[in-house]
Amino acid sequence: MEACLDFMAAHYHQVLRRPEARPHLLLPGALRQQLRERRMKGTAALVAVGDFVGASSLGLALPYCHPQEEVPWSMLRYDEVAQRWLPLANNLPPDLLNVRGYASAMLDNYLFIVGGYRITSQEISAAHCYNACLNEWSQMASMNQKRSNFKLLAVNGKLYAIGGQSLSNVECYNPEHDWWNFVASLPSPLAEFSACECKGKIYVMGGYTTRDRNMNILQYCPTSDSWTNFEMCDIHIRKQQMLSVEETIYLVGGCIHELGSSQKSSQNEDMLTVQSYNIATREWLYLKENTSKSGLNLTCTLHNDGIYIMSREITLSTSLEHRVFLKYNIFTDSWESLRRFPVFGQNMLVCSMYLPNMFKL
Repeated sequence: MEACLDFMAAHYHQVLRRPEARPHLLLPGALRQQLRERRMKGTAALVAVGDFVGASSLGLALPYCHPQEEVPWSMLRYDEVAQRWLPLANNLPPDLLNVRGYASAMLDNYLFIVGGYRITSQEISAAHCYNACLNEWSQMASMNQKRSNFKLLAVNGKLYAIGGQSLSNVECYNPEHDWWNFVASLPSPLAEFSACECKGKIYVMGGYTTRDRNMNILQYCPTSDSWTNFEMCDIHIRKQQMLSVEETIYLVGGCIHELGSSQKSSQNEDMLTVQSYNIATREWLYLKENTSKSGLNLTCTLHNDGIYIMSREITLSTSLEHRVFLKYNIFTDSWESLRRFPVFGQNMLVCSMYLPNMFKL
């Protein structure tokens, strides 16, 4: 019985799509929850994905590789005890290489990478997912709309692809059926915005409309399939990252302008900041800043008690950027410096997932 449950958990989304799993009486809610919980067994780990250069500097080589050969790793995991990055025994599918502007999200301990554009500037609609329980990639149903520079969020067991370059439409992915369908569109197309899930709803902040700065906090309710203007902002922010814990939304990085400010972009505009917004009290807090680290083009994730951030030193400007790795502790409101990311790379993301204990973290 245990072996059967472990197998179903490891192949959870495929089990949902089996014809004999419908009607839902054959896979009741309690069993679904049990299978999802089994997928979270193992060790919570930070995983970095990207086009890495210099991965041999990790000091590790596979037994079958020549010592001087460059190992083209594109997936790394962080050993928090040894405080170093180690290669994962799996790389990106070939058709995901050299894709920029994609969106990613974790759902049921699957990592989804969707859309983007190739170096030829051709947008794509393809969707791939990494199953951490099996350490393997698979291709999922493609979106209906090719899109890049958009947001992908997991909400109530589904994925939502929001906006994109000159787009206002939104698509919803149901893993139970492996297909995408359009839902209510954004009120207008947005650029340089961000979004996150909070208490079962989607919140969109910042960026620009086709005419002006977007000063509205937009809220999407999946139940009613509708967008509403939740509140007006006193500041304008763009290019930020957003995450949530309970009723608090954390905004990491980006460029901030006071309402009505005519200040032009300046050298000190680019700094790493952390703000919070409580959707219940509607209170804003300016929490922390780091003037030596960039707040643009960063990637971050919630993991244990903090927000782990991969950024860069402001003084560095190279095509292959050496990333810095740090943590913002949400409980102590403090920065914690971690070791510099050991390789150069582009197009990187960092996420938190549960890896089987066979990785021996």
